[in-house]
Amino acid sequence: MKDMGRTITAASGLIVAAIMVAGTIVAPEGLAAQQRPATRPSVDIASAVAPALEWNPNDPRIGLGAGWMDAESAINGMELLAAIPRPDGFFNPSTPADGRFSNTDLAFQDNLLIQGNYNGFQMYDISNPADPTLAVSVVCPGGQGDVSVFGDLVVMSAQETRGRLDCGVEGVADSISAERMRGVRIFDVSDMNNPAQVAAVQSCRGSHTHTIVTDPADSENMYIYIQGTSRVRPGEELAGCSGGGPDDPNTALFRIEVVKVPLANPGAAEIVNMPRIFADEQGNLAGLWQGGDHGEGTQSSRMTNQCHDITAYPGIGLAGGACSGNGILLDISNPESPTRVAEVSDPNFAYWHSATFNNDGDVVVFTDEWGGGSAPRCRASDPATWGANAIFRIAEGGQMELAGYYKLPVPQTETENCVAHNGSIIPVPGRDIMAQAWYQGGVSLMDFTDPENAFEIAFFDRGPLSIESMFTGGYWSVYWFNGRLYGAEISRGIDVFRLTPSEHLSAAEIAAAEAVMMDEFNAQLQPKVEWEPSRDVAQAYLDQMTRANRILNDRATEIQNALDSGASSTSLNSLAAEIEADVVQIELGELGGDAERMAKLAAVLRGMAAQQ
Repeated sequence: MKDMGRTITAASGLIVAAIMVAGTIVAPEGLAAQQRPATRPSVDIASAVAPALEWNPNDPRIGLGAGWMDAESAINGMELLAAIPRPDGFFNPSTPADGRFSNTDLAFQDNLLIQGNYNGFQMYDISNPADPTLAVSVVCPGGQGDVSVFGDLVVMSAQETRGRLDCGVEGVADSISAERMRGVRIFDVSDMNNPAQVAAVQSCRGSHTHTIVTDPADSENMYIYIQGTSRVRPGEELAGCSGGGPDDPNTALFRIEVVKVPLANPGAAEIVNMPRIFADEQGNLAGLWQGGDHGEGTQSSRMTNQCHDITAYPGIGLAGGACSGNGILLDISNPESPTRVAEVSDPNFAYWHSATFNNDGDVVVFTDEWGGGSAPRCRASDPATWGANAIFRIAEGGQMELAGYYKLPVPQTETENCVAHNGSIIPVPGRDIMAQAWYQGGVSLMDFTDPENAFEIAFFDRGPLSIESMFTGGYWSVYWFNGRLYGAEISRGIDVFRLTPSEHLSAAEIAAAEAVMMDEFNAQLQPKVEWEPSRDVAQAYLDQMTRANRILNDRATEIQNALDSGASSTSLNSLAAEIEADVVQIELGELGGDAERMAKLAAVLRGMAAQQ
């Protein structure tokens, strides 16, 4: 591994390394998700058999050679642009198995990528995505190290007992210590050569993950939801902490913490609410899944007393919470006081892990981290609905209805930890596509535009870290940002991909997605995407209808000619009017075709005409 920087000590006391030059698809038959599962539901035992995994025996991902930094790989529908190893101070050169240096989550801002790590975080310059360069590393142990960014602030989760308030590397020896830090850290990175920790908000269970939440009506504050999953710390170490059960009104279980951060003074960040988001109408704190299995042949899941991840979508006023034994929806119209509006459980899920909405906000994908992320759960013998995605339609009133499942459609080996993990939406107009990490199962791109029939459209995978030993590795997360996919490899580093045209994805669809630019991206703060009218967006809709045989050939030819010839505004408006007339006929059943995409295409053509 190459030397990627020198180590200096910043004035803030942080250790900083600085660079000098800076488908398997299963419909919900048999085992189905259940609504309002506060008590154990009845299950038809005769149908309680999870379907087996199915795959193509010629899939190139099967039989890849093993290796830490030299494993064989297989790729389809993507191009690997860069593979950046972890920098000095963030890996153990003798083994990939040292979890103290595992890469975790990613965040983005302008030309910066922020890579979380159990030992701190790094910031990379990605102005050239094919050649990322390390700008600065901050050594601050304490795991899990998930990161978010907001303006000049980087937020990092800390949950391990070794974490220190001063970011020291010596750990904390005493079982009770005022030096210990478990919660969320806030760094000011306005001076990248001297990052400074400006706040350390302590919490009773630490922060396994966190979520930045914004209020469109409040530009002076941001909010952080703390998702703590570790054991409750002693009250002698942090006043008010109790590990009691649901009858204890002060228990640190059955809640999240809401931190309010004044942007003008982030050092004043503090917990302002600890909402009991699992309570039932009678006030029982343990109002959701009670733990255990759902009957013979089903998964056993934990009691719902914590959330692993919450994804906020301010654009629709909701957040999706993946919370032990339940998936929930929260109303976040008041970010300081989120309230639960819906919940589901699923007999195929062991541990609800994360949530991702489609852009329209009427579908949500929940992931199941069966085995905790460190076990092989994508083997040929593993059920196709366990350790998978469950895809729900969101009905009026927020109630969720199971549509189907999706699992990595190729088996992995006994030495590859593999299960559904973190991902994000790729903004292709007219489609719902999610790039997703599957640990050592690699990267899989899932099209869930039809939630009942999700399928894979692209992938990348490496061989196992070892064929002899089980090492936790692979992709922690894969996110789309400003035209490229970035993957955080736990044991190897960072990979950068771009999409390539295929039978499933046209050049225009890719170009339309690449045109969507964001100033910041945190996967747990999902943005709502709007596409500017352009030839690529219009072509994308046309390509989709042509691919699905949902447009008359003559009309498709007319539209294609207009796009190829750079038609005048008058011609574009005239064509749009004809398409709108088609939409009326389609809706009346007088004409075949895709009314929704035809209407969107007409709107794009009118937008293009207005730009002339």
